[in-house]
Amino acid sequence: MRHLAVFHINTTKKITKPIESRTQINQKENNITMRQHINLLREFSVPLITGIVLALVWSNLFPDSYHHFNHDPLIGSISFHFLTNDIFMVLFFGIAAAEITQSCLPGGDLHPLNKAVNPLLATVGGIIGPVLVYLGLNTLVGDPSLVRGWGIPTATDIALAWLVARIVFGGSHPAISFLLLLAIADDAVGLAIIAIFYPDPAHAAQPLWLLLTATGMGIAYALRYFRVHSYWPYLLAGGVLSWIGLFKAHLHPALSLVFIVPFFPHAHREAMHIFEGDPMDHSTMHLFEQEWKIVVDFGMFMFGLANAGVRFSSIGTVTWLVLAALVFGKTGGIFAMGWLGQTLGYPLPAKVKIKELFLVGMIAGIGMTVALFVAGEAFSEPVLQGAAKMGALLSAGCALVAIVLGRMAHVRRIP
Repeated sequence: MRHLAVFHINTTKKITKPIESRTQINQKENNITMRQHINLLREFSVPLITGIVLALVWSNLFPDSYHHFNHDPLIGSISFHFLTNDIFMVLFFGIAAAEITQSCLPGGDLHPLNKAVNPLLATVGGIIGPVLVYLGLNTLVGDPSLVRGWGIPTATDIALAWLVARIVFGGSHPAISFLLLLAIADDAVGLAIIAIFYPDPAHAAQPLWLLLTATGMGIAYALRYFRVHSYWPYLLAGGVLSWIGLFKAHLHPALSLVFIVPFFPHAHREAMHIFEGDPMDHSTMHLFEQEWKIVVDFGMFMFGLANAGVRFSSIGTVTWLVLAALVFGKTGGIFAMGWLGQTLGYPLPAKVKIKELFLVGMIAGIGMTVALFVAGEAFSEPVLQGAAKMGALLSAGCALVAIVLGRMAHVRRIP
């Protein structure tokens, strides 16, 4: 058809039109190719993995240089570490809040409640299991200084878990939605754990400042009441006040948008699954997620670079506590509670049987991103913090184990 079109155009008097048409076609093809490359980088979490590898190499070969880069002032008095963990991560947790909110809408994966019972029970298992394993093993070790790390293995790295699940189950297997549901839910609990149990250890909490966060929420509510559709007023008024309130209260300001995003105008129903974009949805919440998710996906390079700089000599007792809690606590907790839900009459998704449920639990043991974040909040002493982060990093081994077990168990992949 392209040759016919060119032939027809060449018979006209305008000689330059075929050149323009060919140029436009080439430009469109280049744009499509560029988008495909960008999506490929995002799909395989290349920015995050690149940041982690670079941080590990840099911190082990040139530890002083890495420390100065990460903690010395970069912009005014703001360090790269602060810029990443206290400012950039606001967007990361804001996107997570949008996903959770949309999943709870009619038609969403967490609505109605009986539809969400089994994944929520699995979520409970995926939180309680790691905590029990961590605290139980630490009781045997007898080191009270490590108790504070119990919250590190409660979270799941959503992006990496999604990637591994696609390799194990294929792109359309119901087990993937089930995994993402419990990953989103346990990361939501992880946000609460950070806010409640890990305040700034160097400063006592100042809860009076939370009135600013409440004021930000009130402004967001008013903006929605008056049908303000641009998300910028929500971010600049409500979000900034929420951030200042949490920062001054000595709670983690990265959670500031968690209190604002649910007020964004959104569709009355959710037509898609988690992480699936709806082209018909033009609401404020969807536009915020759509326009900032690419920034967050590539910005995870910064997160990996700022948080994964752990020296291999940092491996210690807490490394194995975190790793054991993620591998055995997550897998066992999710499997046990998912099976219990099935027994109580709340079925697992279609095509999710015993072996698929076990593999979901294993994949959920990939702590990585959020576990690294919590480790940075749980321990202020550099040696303990580094050892705990190493446990979070080593949990990436769950990916390889899950892939191998999936092949050995002949799990049917659904493309």
